This record gives sequence, structure tokens and C-alpha cells, in this order.
Amino acid sequence: MDSKQIIKIVSYSLGIISLVFFFWWLNANPTRDFEILEEGADNRGAGLEAQEVEIGEYFEQFATGYTELSETWPRFRGEDFDNISKSPVKLIDNFGNDSPRILWTKELGEGHSGAAIYEGLVYILDYNEEERADILRCYSLLDGKEMWVRGYNLNIKRNHGMSRTIPAITEDYILTMGPMCHVMCLDRETGDFLWGLDVAREYESEVPLWYTGQCPLIDEGKAIIATGGNALMVAVDMETGEKLWETPNPEGWKMSHSSVMPYTFGGRKMYVYSAIGALVGIASDGDDAGEILWQTTVWNHSVVAASPVCIPDGKIFMTAGYGAGGMLAELTENNGNYSIEIITKYAPREGLASEQQTPLYWNGHLFGILPKDGGPGRNQLVCVHPDNPQEMVWTSGSENRFGLGPYFIADGKMFILNDDGTLFIARPSTERYIEMDKVKVIENGHDAWAPFAIANGYLIMRDATNVVCIDLNI
Repeated sequence: MDSKQIIKIVSYSLGIISLVFFFWWLNANPTRDFEILEEGADNRGAGLEAQEVEIGEYFEQFATGYTELSETWPRFRGEDFDNISKSPVKLIDNFGNDSPRILWTKELGEGHSGAAIYEGLVYILDYNEEERADILRCYSLLDGKEMWVRGYNLNIKRNHGMSRTIPAITEDYILTMGPMCHVMCLDRETGDFLWGLDVAREYESEVPLWYTGQCPLIDEGKAIIATGGNALMVAVDMETGEKLWETPNPEGWKMSHSSVMPYTFGGRKMYVYSAIGALVGIASDGDDAGEILWQTTVWNHSVVAASPVCIPDGKIFMTAGYGAGGMLAELTENNGNYSIEIITKYAPREGLASEQQTPLYWNGHLFGILPKDGGPGRNQLVCVHPDNPQEMVWTSGSENRFGLGPYFIADGKMFILNDDGTLFIARPSTERYIEMDKVKVIENGHDAWAPFAIANGYLIMRDATNVVCIDLNI
């Protein structure tokens, strides 16, 4: 065999080896040997003793004048719980030379709590490590002027951040839920304290060891809180603090990081909640208010951060991280009786799944960012049809990977925040990923996971230690 033949054989062999390696790399799952970290397995935050807390005891006023505006983003996922802004305000589709137009930045305690906005005021729950206190901060939206703070002393340890929840706001009330499950109700205009509820103490609930991520809900004058202890859920009169109903919890299902989602189906309004142990629907009104209408224990995972995505046709999509994957279920109603059927349940690398953010339902499709254990598509933005969440309509591609940050739709554009504080603008599409522009907003940003809030074209976003207001108006 001459040298030319040897060189040719070696070249062919190297080419085959390269192809094999390339296809292996495309399909490799770098997390397959990872041990799933169950909540609390690292023991961070352990050892905290029960504390007597005087909810709402601390108040300080700094200013009174601010510019009143017209729009609100009153709670987690916005007015309609769908993470889609209905505002007519026109927003930029590229950042240009003068962007990002940052109006103000504030330093916060380490955490992932997002903002709510009400007619020119921004409300964000914070933890002040120096003062050892949960604090609700009220800022002017246009200039970041701090108006007032209301809080209470609480001794907690850093546990990959402290505060994680978004206040619920109405014209009359503010409702917060702190990391150790202390619920605080205030007068919206004045910040005056109305009532408080120590959920863990009163209901003997187990506080999630990464602290609660449940965003409280105000619905028709009631505070709706998933307690996960002696009662599964409770309704409280917003004005008086009186308990209106409590849902029995004989199975001992626990509180998750997921939030309660209102849903109307089959002529009944209900609250859908993913507890640790079951996915349930609870009657919101009528003679049976507070009773469980349906339940399934098929969905039973120890770490659930995403909230239920309730689709108008009766389908409910659930997802969670740490190996849970996704599940699609379907409700049926017959003479006022409800049943739920599991259509499909799958591992994270087999379809749409999300570790932290709740997927978005738009134009008949679901959008989400796959978790780190999502196989070759890990960290990519994907689109699926809800009838088959295991089949990708499109993915953003290996060159467009995101982390655990938020995404939402405003003015017909999708805004996506990467872990490091880079903000992306994409064109919502059911055909392909269309990126329009991106810009680094937070220098040295990290863990930028808090959900967005927007009103009058002003976007509130944050990373682990900074909150930023950006002007997105054209």
C-alpha cells in the first residue's frame, strides 16, 4: 500500500469519526449524569426557628408627589394572567444608538421578586439584610423616587435570594406574600396597614426551603392564598381580614412555588393550583365555594415553580424543573361534575418543559424556554401546539439559547431577558423564531429571573440585586 492510499484511508477515517462526533454532540445531554437537587437537599436556609412577627409594624414616608399615569400591571402575569400586555402604546422594535434608555436603577436585597405597577407607582417586595426585614417598596415609575416603605422585622438566611413574589394591586388594596409566607394587606393609596396573616403559623404549613414563590391573588374582593397545611387554600375578605372559606386538606398536600390561577370552564369559575402532591381545581363561588371540584395526583413533583396554563378549551398544561418535564390534561364537565384526564406526560427532553417561568399561550400556541435538562434543545425558546406539546413547531436554534429569565408579549413583540441581563426583542410567530434586536441592560447582571412588568411603555426588570426601569416608547 503506497503513501497516497494510506493518506486517503486516514482522511476517510478522520472524516467518519468527525461526523460521528458531530451527531453525538448534537444529541448529547450534558446533564444526564447530574444528580437532581431536590428542594432543601443543600440544607440552605435550614435551622430557622419560628418567629413572632408583627406584620406591617414598620412604615416610613419619603415623598408624596409623583406623576400619575393611566396604565397598570397589577399582579403576576398582568391583568388577564396571560403575560400579554393589551396596552395600545407603541414600543420600539430595535434599540438604536441611544438604547437602552434606562430611566432609573435601584439596588435591592438579593432576590427574584418582580414588580407590580399601578397608575404611575411601582410596588416591589424586598428583603433588607441590614435591617433584617421584609419591606414593600413604593417607587415613582417615571423617576424612581422612593415614596414609602412598609414592612416587618424577620430574621432569615440567604437562600439563593430571599424575596421571590409579586404583589397584587387593586384600586383599593395591596397584597404581598413574603418569603416565610407572611401575608400583608395595605391600603393602596396611603400604605396604611389593614391586616396580616402568618400562613405557616396559623395553618401549620411547611415553608418551602427556598422560600415561597407563590404570588398572592386578589379576586372579587377576596385574598386567595394556597396555604398547604391544615387547609389547602383560604379566601380572606380584603377589607376586614375575615376568613370566608377554607379548603380541607386531608391528604396533607404542601405549598409549592406555583401561584393560583383563576379559570372559568363549564360555566364555573375555579382556582387551579399545583400543590406538592396534586393538581386541583377549587370552586371560587357559590354554595360550594372552597370545595375541590376535581383533582389529579398524577402530577406530583417536589419542586414546582411554573403556574398552570389554563387554555379556554379545557386543556391545562403543567411543567416543572428538576426532571419533572411536562403534562397536558383535559377537563370535562357533566351536569356540574368535573373530571380530568391526562393526555400526555413526558420527560423534559421529550417536549415543552420549563424549570421556572410559566409558558405563554398566544395565538393558539404555547411558548417556553426549555430547561437545562431539555436535551439538545436545552435553553432554547420553543413553540408547540397545545394539542401535542411534545412536537416542536420551531426552536430558536442552538445559536439562540436563553436561561431562566422571563418573557412576555407587548405591542405585538416578544421581550425575553437572559440570565445576564441581556434584553431581546423577537417577533411572535407560530412559524419560526424571528429575532429583531438585543442589548445588554444590566452590566455584570446575573440571575435575572424576575417576571416583567410594563405600563405606559415603561418596562420594569431586575437581576438578583438590581431593579431597572427602561423606556421602550417609540
